[in-house]
Amino acid sequence: MAPKRNPRDATPSSTTATTQSSGTSTPIPPPIKLKQSSNLNPPEIALGVWQHYVETTPQRTKLIDVFMVFLVAVGCLQFAYCLISGNYPFNAFLSGFSATVGQFVLTASLRIQTNVENKAEFSSVSPERYGIHLLSSSISRLILICF
Repeated sequence: MAPKRNPRDATPSSTTATTQSSGTSTPIPPPIKLKQSSNLNPPEIALGVWQHYVETTPQRTKLIDVFMVFLVAVGCLQFAYCLISGNYPFNAFLSGFSATVGQFVLTASLRIQTNVENKAEFSSVSPERYGIHLLSSSISRLILICF
């Protein structure tokens, strides 16, 4: 068991910390300080994120993202309509909202599987994933129509 150190004896900036495991010591580098080029305001940060998204995201992923934004908008409209007008045909609201949420979940799964950055994790997934997505969406619709 290592002896306890007094915090006043050493400061993290003056010494390099080491870890000892099974007789070997490995130096731990000091924490990385982020370079602060300038103070950016929130609109500039949002613009930078948007430009990076537009430049690096493939077209198919952008189409999936647009569809997901549409599903969120439809779900918000359905919920707002339920709040404003009341939920007299509650089954209709429930099935419509469930269809929207279910389709969003299926589409999010498709986006994760087709993302280029996740290719290492989903290398065994077949290229027919778009067909599987359409089949699962159709089955979801049939279940909700019967509801």
